[in-house]
Amino acid sequence: MQSRIEARDPPRAMAQAERATSVRWRIFGVVFLITLINLVDRISLSIAMPTIAKEFALSPAMQGLILSSFFWSYALLQIPGGWLIDRFGPRRVVAAATLLWGVFQTLLGVASGGLSMLLLRVGLGAAEAPLFPAGSKLNALWLSRHERARGAVLMDAGSPLGAAIGGLAISNLILVFGSWRMAFIAAGLVTIGCGWLAWHYLRDDPAKHPGVNATELDHISGGAVPFAKVAFSAADELPFPVRSAVAMCVGRLSWAMIFFGLLTWGPSYLSQARGLSLQQIGTSTFFIFLSGALGSLSGGFLCDALCTRGWTRGKVVKGMIALSGLTTLGVLAALPSISSALEAVVVLCAAAFFLMWGSLYWSLPSLLASPRRVGLLGALMNCAGSVGGISIPLITGFILQRTGSFDIVLQFYSACALVYIIGSVAIDLRRTH
Repeated sequence: MQSRIEARDPPRAMAQAERATSVRWRIFGVVFLITLINLVDRISLSIAMPTIAKEFALSPAMQGLILSSFFWSYALLQIPGGWLIDRFGPRRVVAAATLLWGVFQTLLGVASGGLSMLLLRVGLGAAEAPLFPAGSKLNALWLSRHERARGAVLMDAGSPLGAAIGGLAISNLILVFGSWRMAFIAAGLVTIGCGWLAWHYLRDDPAKHPGVNATELDHISGGAVPFAKVAFSAADELPFPVRSAVAMCVGRLSWAMIFFGLLTWGPSYLSQARGLSLQQIGTSTFFIFLSGALGSLSGGFLCDALCTRGWTRGKVVKGMIALSGLTTLGVLAALPSISSALEAVVVLCAAAFFLMWGSLYWSLPSLLASPRRVGLLGALMNCAGSVGGISIPLITGFILQRTGSFDIVLQFYSACALVYIIGSVAIDLRRTH
């Protein structure tokens, strides 16, 4: 019987026997690169802020306002961005968004003052808004269930690594050119090139990518009907679990306040509280966020490895996130008592490593929501994180203006870590899609 099937359909038999291609991981390599560039552009202002603040005579409150402005439009457009992703597909949205934010990053290099810089950062936030929800959608479309934690962290690890490389690159470009403006323009032109790469290589449907063979398609679907060919029922249109969605948003918001607090005010903390030079700030930022990238990757691979050995995915994800929050809480609480600048940087590296286990959050939308709702749920989660991004630069600037102390800021960040733990543990992963 087997020989007759092979004789009747030899191409199919050969396809089943051939080795699976690995286009799905190259897709996430492109996503990783774009998220890396995304954070290079974001952190450029934080790195240059001590220099810009002197040039434009900006108060701490105004600095906080400018650093926060990126997230005003970023948060506002998360839900519309998620709808666009579900409607038009991640490929078009990612390519257009990357091209557009490259233009805004380039224009930042010709800003004439605090107000123009604020407005351009609003435009930058609007353009970057759909990227991470689109990555979550690609996770659902391109990866099998047992690979999604790795896909989530490959996407999110680009953030701390981009911050690491961006801190080092922007600080050195400023020193080489003698101008923060030329550093911004160079970063923007690189981003525009990445927009072309996204359009050239990404696809919304694995079956339509010329590099994917039948064996990889079968691996992605796990024997199930491919997403593009699913006939959706009314059940697929039902809302995602409200309790878990709320808990996820609370946890993500609190996590984001810590991450974006380090991202936006970290360089100023190293400059003002620890007395580091611009070059030392760039180097320290590199190692802090490189540790975060390594933490993100190790968390995803550890999660998938434990699940492969029979551990329940919900317990693994929640347990790792809880440990992430506890470690971050302990480190932030201890930081004010450390007098050595070098020791403080080492401790911040440890905090960033475990904090970035929070990258596992990007595996949650595909676990909690039906396929048609993944983009929307990812956007909702990222919107919550964006609210944290809006508020934390303002809160930090307000605390500094009132107290002049980064120790009080670190205490607030510790409280955020506690809420991050509580929100994450409240997510119900016993029944997932």
